[in-house]
Amino acid sequence: MPGRLLVRGGFVLTGDDRLGDVADGDVLVEDGLIVEVGRRVEVADAEIVNATGCVVIPGFVDTHRHTWQSVLRGLLPSCTLAEYFGQVMFGVGPRFRPEDVYAGTLLGSLEALNAGITTMVDWAHINNTPEHADAGIAALTDAGIRAMYAHGCPTFPEYLVNETSLGHPDDARRIRNQYFSSAEQLLTLALALRGPNPDPEITRHDWNLARDLGARITVHMGVAVKDSLLTHGVLELQGEELLGPDTTYIHCNFTTDAEFQMIRDSGGTVSIAPYVEMVMGHGRPPVERVLHNGLQPSLSADVVTTVPGDMFTQMRAAFAAGRIEQLPDDPDVPFDPALTHRDVLRFATLDGAAACGLDDKIGSITPGKDADLVLIRADDINTMPLNDPAAVVVTSADTSNVDTVLVRGRVVKHNGDLSDVDLHRLHDLTSAARDHVLGTDS
Repeated sequence: MPGRLLVRGGFVLTGDDRLGDVADGDVLVEDGLIVEVGRRVEVADAEIVNATGCVVIPGFVDTHRHTWQSVLRGLLPSCTLAEYFGQVMFGVGPRFRPEDVYAGTLLGSLEALNAGITTMVDWAHINNTPEHADAGIAALTDAGIRAMYAHGCPTFPEYLVNETSLGHPDDARRIRNQYFSSAEQLLTLALALRGPNPDPEITRHDWNLARDLGARITVHMGVAVKDSLLTHGVLELQGEELLGPDTTYIHCNFTTDAEFQMIRDSGGTVSIAPYVEMVMGHGRPPVERVLHNGLQPSLSADVVTTVPGDMFTQMRAAFAAGRIEQLPDDPDVPFDPALTHRDVLRFATLDGAAACGLDDKIGSITPGKDADLVLIRADDINTMPLNDPAAVVVTSADTSNVDTVLVRGRVVKHNGDLSDVDLHRLHDLTSAARDHVLGTDS
């Protein structure tokens, strides 16, 4: 555990309504926890992290990423959702060995950290054997990222077809007992469930399994999939009395206002992946409708087969999609959108933490919370001069401007470079995995 560290002289966007923004601010960290935020914090015997010229923000939270697919980066940049299912889930997915899952998950986790994403929901629907799950968890641990490991089903057709009679794999019980014994570790457990089944007994089995294990639930919902309960699944879950505050509903492009209100009333949360939803055709990102129905969305990258793996892309896509949703049909009516860039920054930080059930630990720079911090350079060619620090983050910066990243006070990136990462080894590891799963290694 790190000792005493002082992040000095940055423009601190705390994300805490009480503390607000602190220009020329300091953040004091002791044993991984934030203990003080203010101007010119005086302390002796602390390691200094110079934040001059930087905007300091809470770490980004990505609430839905199929990290194992990182070795398939850019494979399907212009695909539809149906093409993705055919080529990835039903195509190369069954070819993944445990070592390929490890390579993809390690690459994706390090990519996230490099981009300032300190917390990630790893939606691992690649558990073709128990060893696949072990490999994914090992990669998250080795990367040093804070993650919610969302244990999913195998990529076998008998699990993925809508009329499946197979419940969620019982290996989730072993995973829970073997890896998730402490609430203080960086990794927490969720179940990545497939959504309502035509057989309500399967649905009840899966939801009850998650709750028996004390695991959060994350589920795709409201997407344009023909003849699937994923289109309007919230209503079915309400009928089975399975909605709850432990559940995050992903996409929700075709979710109705009535269903959003059911999610709100149950205490559930929503994750939007705006870039991929528009490119693959899940449906229009429901940013404005989520807000209109009293919910706060979080953001996710989803799949790097098609999408950049950073949060800057998602924030801008969500910002644009949410504002254009508020454009009146009548051109004579003035455009008066309510969504701001500061709202979107909250989606990517505190609202993401809430969707993971971690907003008491992360999501804002608040004394008592874990020190998951990101320093973004505001004096680079694409971010200078500094006028609005939140705009630097949401509308100007990209991964190249991420200077320093801390996870629970541990520096995992500094001066633009990841700490203790052998990029040559990582390249060889991921290239070998790619060659195997794509069948080009023979």
